[in-house]
Amino acid sequence: MKIEYAKVSALGDRNDNQDRAAIVVAEDAAIMLVFDGMGGHENGAQAAEAGLRVVQDLFMASDLPLFDPQGFLNMSMSRAHDEVVRIGADVAVDFRPRATCAICLIQESGAWWGHIGDSRIYHMRDGQLITRSRDHSHVEVLIQEGAITEEEALDHPMRNFVECCIGGDAPVPDMSITRKMPLEAGDVLLVCTDGLWSGMTDNQMAEIATSSANNLADNLKALSVKALTANAPYSDNTTGTALQWLGE
Repeated sequence: MKIEYAKVSALGDRNDNQDRAAIVVAEDAAIMLVFDGMGGHENGAQAAEAGLRVVQDLFMASDLPLFDPQGFLNMSMSRAHDEVVRIGADVAVDFRPRATCAICLIQESGAWWGHIGDSRIYHMRDGQLITRSRDHSHVEVLIQEGAITEEEALDHPMRNFVECCIGGDAPVPDMSITRKMPLEAGDVLLVCTDGLWSGMTDNQMAEIATSSANNLADNLKALSVKALTANAPYSDNTTGTALQWLGE
């Protein structure tokens, strides 16, 4: 695989960073991981750290390329959830560690992704959005029902209300998993927490994939600064991993 990749994580206007992110690259596959510890619950950072470690370890222990990418995403997110539930087993249910997550697997000239909550995955080409994940959130339900527009969702009072996450209750949460999405040379994949996409339009997010003299790391950093500025003085932890597909 020929790829370029980058990662950014900024504190924002918070006292601590509860986001965790990683990109693991092997000869025949790569995986992008973002976990966002939920700040309203105890040990959000611990939940994000534990979830990321589970998925990362499973990927590194697997034969690559993966025979069943969708099965891997389902299994790894389920095991991450189980681990976060385990570490919060002795805590009152309202205070158990929780996190959202987004995972993108790249192999065989394609991408598969899965997510739980409102951490997102974007697929962009030539500065345009091809597709993105749809949040597990109350606001997303309103958008799909036509009750509000994408623009109205940006400052909706319930925009941070997430309907599912890893951790908390024992039953495995709802998750979204895609089929293979073919990649073309120059395509950019972005996996990020809500601190990066909140307050930003899809067109603004797609600017990371515009042709310019800057490299991917510079573009990702610039996008992070724009998000922090847009959300100041109440910006969240702002974390993202980006990967540009250059071909086999």
